[in-house]
Amino acid sequence: MFSARRIGLFDSIPCPDISTCSRNPCLFSHKRGLVHSSSIAVPVSVISTKAPDHVSSVHRVATPTKSILKPTVASSSKASIPTKRPITYSSSIKADPPAGSIITSRPSEPPSKFQRLNTSQRAVPALAQPSSSSISGVPTLIAHPATSTVALNIRQTCLKSLFDAFVHLYSSFHAEHPHFASKSALAQEADVYSKTNKQTYRQGIVSAIVAIKKRPAPLTPKDDTVGSEAEYQARLNVRKITRVEARHLEQVLLTRSQMIEWGFVVDIPTGPGGDKPNSEGDEEVCERCTQRFIVTPLGLGKDEACSFHWARPFTTTSNGEKIKTYKCCAMVHPGPGCARGPHVFYEKAPEDLHRRHPFTRSSHPAPNLSEDAVLDVAAIDCEMIYTTGGMHVARVSVVDGDGKAVFDEFVRLSEGVKVIDYLTRYSGITPELLESAVLDLNAIRQALRAFIGPKTILIGHALDNDLKTLRMVHHRVVDTCILFPHRGGAPFRRALRDIVSEKLQKMIQSGGGKTGHSSVEDAIATLDLVRWWIANERPWKPGVLAVKGS
Repeated sequence: MFSARRIGLFDSIPCPDISTCSRNPCLFSHKRGLVHSSSIAVPVSVISTKAPDHVSSVHRVATPTKSILKPTVASSSKASIPTKRPITYSSSIKADPPAGSIITSRPSEPPSKFQRLNTSQRAVPALAQPSSSSISGVPTLIAHPATSTVALNIRQTCLKSLFDAFVHLYSSFHAEHPHFASKSALAQEADVYSKTNKQTYRQGIVSAIVAIKKRPAPLTPKDDTVGSEAEYQARLNVRKITRVEARHLEQVLLTRSQMIEWGFVVDIPTGPGGDKPNSEGDEEVCERCTQRFIVTPLGLGKDEACSFHWARPFTTTSNGEKIKTYKCCAMVHPGPGCARGPHVFYEKAPEDLHRRHPFTRSSHPAPNLSEDAVLDVAAIDCEMIYTTGGMHVARVSVVDGDGKAVFDEFVRLSEGVKVIDYLTRYSGITPELLESAVLDLNAIRQALRAFIGPKTILIGHALDNDLKTLRMVHHRVVDTCILFPHRGGAPFRRALRDIVSEKLQKMIQSGGGKTGHSSVEDAIATLDLVRWWIANERPWKPGVLAVKGS
């Protein structure tokens, strides 16, 4: 034990109880004149408010920008700070802070003993900025890892490579239609995956990319070079068939029973025909809203009497429940109409149609016309409008087996028949176009005799409607509704635009309900579908095919 008094350890510190101190001996000094100082004078040359550079950001202590230190004596060159124990740096830091640098504020993070200095956790990578290709729509592969023979990360990487190749191929229209590159890349990857295994998958992708780069660049989404490699090759096969001939189609001609099942008129109805061409002032049932109404022509104050949906509903499944939704407004069926227009009526019974205008059979050309002009194969399409005489043909277009338009005429209304609705959204017919028509239906039928005879094979989509509006009875027909049937079977029918998009990867009827259809475009599309069927699905042995959907 040592004597603190003897050592003199606290001789410079006055006794705090100097007047009443009873300690003997007292450790502190009892000398008069000693002044107790609560601060220690420290020479301050530079006051640093930030930690040295070698200290990591994890251990830096935030301090105010303004110094809070003031000298104790204003006239002294030495400044003093409170007798407060300065914050020391962590022992894990090898270098000491530079001399004269102090930290004056309390740390804003936990004490060092609670800090994880050498964490074993993996650093979280920063989110990468999206590349230009991802912004434009790189598709994501959706597949179950357990069922995929190739690792999904490899397939996704290859899918992106395919996407980049299609973006380059579609550079002329990719900015306006970015989904084409995604759609083609997904189709191409699925095709390669289905034809390869785990060992050959990568080589299949490389071969596909090389083939895509060799392909001529399309200028529009409607060009033949749009699509996956399999779709492109199928189109090349179609192109090899320059002309559709009767011998290609003999085995798919509809039989009489099939024509009756699909609504064709196979015999001329009884009666004189044409005895009641007009129903103005009569009561009919509206085709759109099913209300009864008095037939009045357009422009007599009842042009918005009907509330209806201009597009048909389609069925979707949600939580196991089937829901019908209108395409025009996304409203659930049934519901109030989203558009307004006049009441219209549509007759389907052959007898009623025969009373408006008589049916006649397709016949040989007139004596002054040559038999050589009659086509062996022709594709036909009509545009219709609503009139006071029911549905009336307004435009007729015919193309030959080469796809060349040989007839395209607007049709003047029959005597006394007036327009109720031009259906411009679908037909493309306007008042100006209809006024330019010269030939009425009788003259049109006479003119068609130069191209269509009893042995001509007529091609169309929902051809029964075209022949009804032309009042034509014809028995040699091929209908793309039946060649490419609806999955629900008869009487359901697929839209022509959907079949063309699937089989030919082309866009038709793309006016969005604003510009209407073109009967020439639709006739060529039906011929191209038949040409595609001949190149890809036609059986080569006669009698093998049973028409789908029959």
